[in-house]
Amino acid sequence: MRQTLRILTILALLLAGGLANAERIKDLATIAGIRNNQLIGYGLVVGLDGSGDQTTQTPFTVQAILSMLSNLGVNVPPGNTLQLKNVAAVMVTTNLPPFARPGQQIDVTVSSLGNAKSLRGGTLLMTPLKGADGNVYAMAQGNVVVGGAGATGGGSSVTVNHLSAGRIAGGATVERAVPSTVGQGETVTLELGSTDFGTVQRVVEAINKASAPGTAYALDGRQVMVRAPVDSDARVAFLGRIENLSVEPMQTAAKVIVNSRTGSVVMNQSVTLQNCAVAHGNLSVTVSTEAVISQPAPFSGGQTVVSETSQIDIEQKGGNLIDVKAGAALADVVKALNALGATPLDLVSILQAMKAAGALRAELEII
Repeated sequence: MRQTLRILTILALLLAGGLANAERIKDLATIAGIRNNQLIGYGLVVGLDGSGDQTTQTPFTVQAILSMLSNLGVNVPPGNTLQLKNVAAVMVTTNLPPFARPGQQIDVTVSSLGNAKSLRGGTLLMTPLKGADGNVYAMAQGNVVVGGAGATGGGSSVTVNHLSAGRIAGGATVERAVPSTVGQGETVTLELGSTDFGTVQRVVEAINKASAPGTAYALDGRQVMVRAPVDSDARVAFLGRIENLSVEPMQTAAKVIVNSRTGSVVMNQSVTLQNCAVAHGNLSVTVSTEAVISQPAPFSGGQTVVSETSQIDIEQKGGNLIDVKAGAALADVVKALNALGATPLDLVSILQAMKAAGALRAELEII
């Protein structure tokens, strides 16, 4: 009995380890035609505590206020210059999810368009949200929630987080639905997030094994055509089963991402190194400027002359030639790069040199 339990435990661990890298098809691919649609609108946020736009510098805010008041039956006398501090012009953006129906509520993001200091405590007035075709698909309105705080006094100011943008939960109501079709006729197309012929083949094998041979076939390195029932109920149930099938994707291509602005370096587990020698030294340039004041003699009628003297020092710290061992695993690569003792910004140049020398076996992408 104990021996049997041991065998079952070992089998369970092996199965768990084999499925550790498996992912659902719904995490690897999407159904063609099922997508979000971006909406955008121009509106006004009112009720601000003196932190709105400076209307003398944002004429479009005044124009929007006059247009709104005119539509509400309020006529402003010509030549009357509005000086309002409690109103801000904003852009309202959101994503219309697939299969959204009229009456459904969605979240919106409200961002200041002018020079408002804060949108905290403001209320967004009714704003039509349009799609790329110019049609109105939703109407937004509600109280703006800003995840920040700020205070000003005595010439000093303190700001926590960002105050010129906020969100309204359920702030938009869908007014028009976007037609969405799940496939055409008897077929549905699955689109992988990235091109990979090996992963596409495994997706096809998993679908055919779970349903019937010939149900799915590959179109290219990213698309899989699936034969699905025509009846809507049966098609939804069929796609629900397909999306939850587990597939172990192929190992991704080796890639190193370098952010040249922040010095961040990110690499995946496929990155490897070949033997190479690296010498790294720091070069620092120091420029110091000192003001020299020349005073004339008393009662000489001369003028005080101010001049500057500059001194430039260049210092280069020596760097030893380090033998970087080859690494077939990500842990070995990290250990070898740490042995160089370089800062993240210096590491960018070192990785570029390694790539040029053929020692870095990965695609180097600079963002």
